[in-house]
Amino acid sequence: MYKTAESITPMHPDKICDRISDAILDACLKQDENSRVAMETMGGHNLITVTGELSSNAEIDIQSIVRAVIGDSYGVQANISRQSTEIARGVDGGGAGDQGIMVGYACNENIDLIPRELYLARSLCRFIYAAHASDGKVQITTKGEQVTALVASFCGLSRDKLLGLISDWRDQMKISDDMKIYANPAGDWNQGGFAADTGLTGRKLACDNYGPQIPIGGGAFSGKDASKVDRSGAYMARKIAVDLLKKYQAKEVIVKLAYAIGISEPLMVTAEITHINGSKEELDVVGYDLTPTGIARFLDLKKPQYEQVAAWGSFGNGFKWDL
Repeated sequence: MYKTAESITPMHPDKICDRISDAILDACLKQDENSRVAMETMGGHNLITVTGELSSNAEIDIQSIVRAVIGDSYGVQANISRQSTEIARGVDGGGAGDQGIMVGYACNENIDLIPRELYLARSLCRFIYAAHASDGKVQITTKGEQVTALVASFCGLSRDKLLGLISDWRDQMKISDDMKIYANPAGDWNQGGFAADTGLTGRKLACDNYGPQIPIGGGAFSGKDASKVDRSGAYMARKIAVDLLKKYQAKEVIVKLAYAIGISEPLMVTAEITHINGSKEELDVVGYDLTPTGIARFLDLKKPQYEQVAAWGSFGNGFKWDL
């Protein structure tokens, strides 16, 4: 079976927007750990717009935060209001900040416990980015243990240099060269980031999760505090999946949670484990506090950390919910 996943650099326009939204969240949490934040960023062509809801005792400067992430070459406009009182009344008592479905996943295919195609795409993307930090993306297709196709496009990096880095990475990872390689397939390019394209918070959900082979709940993570179960519930589902994978020495585990706005306990908790022999089993999930308050406390989600989380995706990068 063919499987494909992509990874993007922190300088990709969509990722810049994720990082800005989460940098604003971090700045609020640094001063007020109970900040309610729901921040969206759109950027492109010399203008960055930040809009959303913020209820916090923190005093922050949106323009300074944006420019700390991306520099001072862009105009910045902000349109921010307080969280709706009708939403707040459901959250003040410890209820979920919204309804939604969250999916957690873990597998035994590599040390990051994520699908192999995503692991390889992210590994190559990081490798190239370490040598040339620019707007770029990688896509890898696998069939079984074989890598059949590799795509890499990086701004400001010639095809020859890009091919050299790909070769170095293949040698390091001991991957056969029996594959199709597409390095800057549309030609070398020097105009990237917001100069060439627009970006938007939450537009790279598959990269932020587990790649397109694993279902996702659909909610974005960046710019949202832990009362938003889109983020905290997904992180807790990942933690449960990791725990069960290790406990049963399993092949893979998928966990699903569902919440209603204003209600603290989940409406659905399921865990399906695939054993090494291929058999499947549905397990009861016990021993976890799955309320938004309990999740935030257990995973330490009220501390500034989210711009770092946004840079390369929420799972498989050594965060508390990965361990």
